[in-house]
Amino acid sequence: MSQESHGFDLETASAGIAMFLRGMGLNVEDQHLQKTPLRVAKAWRDFFGKGYFQRPEDILTVEFNSKYSGLVIVRDIPFVSHCAHHLVEFSGTAKIGYQPKDKITGLSKLARILDLYACRLQVQEDLTQEIADALMTGLEPNGVGVVLTAAHQCMCHRGVMKPGSVTITSCLRGTILTDPGLKQEFLNF
Repeated sequence: MSQESHGFDLETASAGIAMFLRGMGLNVEDQHLQKTPLRVAKAWRDFFGKGYFQRPEDILTVEFNSKYSGLVIVRDIPFVSHCAHHLVEFSGTAKIGYQPKDKITGLSKLARILDLYACRLQVQEDLTQEIADALMTGLEPNGVGVVLTAAHQCMCHRGVMKPGSVTITSCLRGTILTDPGLKQEFLNF
């Protein structure tokens, strides 16, 4: 489906950005700003298109029967999201894993689920849980683990002004939460 069919109105978004720039006291007729509202609206449509116009069940379609019962972990997956409170970037890496019950999925699906939820206006805590919940629902595994490590520009360049600070969130479900050995194995990787 096209992004426009999901309610994205490029003209309204562009007009809103122009209004914002004027509200900052900028001349939107300046040669460098004339097309900025449209460029910004298109950039945000492209960035958020994945997050708001795609569904997790469309991603978690590749499944293979498997007797594998150990952990499947993909780590150091880079991601970029935007803070729902300040509309500025936070970025970092993810470790996502699951313990299959009787089926596995393609490894790229873990990164794609991360991207789907990261491409929304977010808070890191919710992002972490949404990824875990989508994998529990979509894969029906024995357990899921998600750890996100990120730097938040809203904390580095405004307010408290603490560049270099890192936020870590985790969400463990099923056996990765309840089995001490699996929990430790997941967290140690």
